[in-house]
Amino acid sequence: MNNQIDITDKKVNPLVDEGRIGMDIFSGAGGLSLGAEMAGITVRYAIEINKSAAYTYKTNHPETSVLCEDITKLDPKKIVGEKELFIIMGGPPCQGFSMSNTVNRNMDNPKNQLFREFVRFVKELNPTWFVFENVWGLTKINNGETKKVIEQCFEELGYTVSSKVLWASDYGVPQNRNRFFLIGNKNGIKFTFPAPFTYKVTVEEAIGDLPELKNGDSYASLPYAIPRNQACKYAQLMRKKSKKAKQNYVSLNNDLVIERYKYIKQGQNWKAIPDFLMQNYADKKRTHSGIYKRLIADQPSVVISNYRKSMLIHPYQDRGLSVREAARIQSFPDDFIFEGSISHIQQQIGNAVPPLLAKAVVEKILNY
Repeated sequence: MNNQIDITDKKVNPLVDEGRIGMDIFSGAGGLSLGAEMAGITVRYAIEINKSAAYTYKTNHPETSVLCEDITKLDPKKIVGEKELFIIMGGPPCQGFSMSNTVNRNMDNPKNQLFREFVRFVKELNPTWFVFENVWGLTKINNGETKKVIEQCFEELGYTVSSKVLWASDYGVPQNRNRFFLIGNKNGIKFTFPAPFTYKVTVEEAIGDLPELKNGDSYASLPYAIPRNQACKYAQLMRKKSKKAKQNYVSLNNDLVIERYKYIKQGQNWKAIPDFLMQNYADKKRTHSGIYKRLIADQPSVVISNYRKSMLIHPYQDRGLSVREAARIQSFPDDFIFEGSISHIQQQIGNAVPPLLAKAVVEKILNY
């Protein structure tokens, strides 16, 4: 895919009612857009600098104009022309805000300045609503002062803002992932966040109908493990009309890693591994608690970030998660296809906003 997709190549009939038009910036693979579309938004524009993620976005949103460019060099008004936007959504890169960054988690970190590009787009395009999404660690920086600064940037543009840390598992996503949401409205509406669901989806419900795999397996398509009518409600929702499970790709780990997996029970991590198998770790005490974590079948998953690097383990099988299993845990349906190498795909999935979480937020917006 070219770095720039010409957004002028699509002839749009101005008389056609496209509904509520949205733009997704820092879009990644498109989880936020997918959830918004499920809720009823027409996402016409997307911006993503990573080529693999932009390719994934275009594959799954063929009607959306996608720009694979540096957002700092773009003119918002040249992108949309005379169109009026209902909503701008996005999650600026958040590595600098993440609680895993213990060195320079502050506003001086260059990785934290891209939120100003989000503010610039809102200022110039003046959408009715915006949805700003990021890591929950943003709320902790400088005792909450950083969060206040970001909110004030939008308030100075005339927006009424509401913010909250939401748990994906409260909204139908089988994952205990918490994310910061900042919602703004230009007409004085004070947004109230959706109430949590009463039921939490488990790992077993999320992936139990997917095919059994081994370490290093790579199958583009395989039959489901059970018929559709025997699958749980969540699995049926993810399958939609798919006849087979796609992208059953498992990273190939060496024999030592697989041997370590065998000692870890559900809910345990690297601490369950005998010392003689961890001799290449210089200081085990500094190892993150999320490393070598085996998922618990009857609970929502831990956070699916880059699940290959964190060595997340299937609840029953001694292997890492497949692409499709991780996508299911993030609430991407089975007809959503990821592009790029397996390492790029794993990063795309880990970075994404869970579509069902996005859907719950945007549905509430559309109720106003």
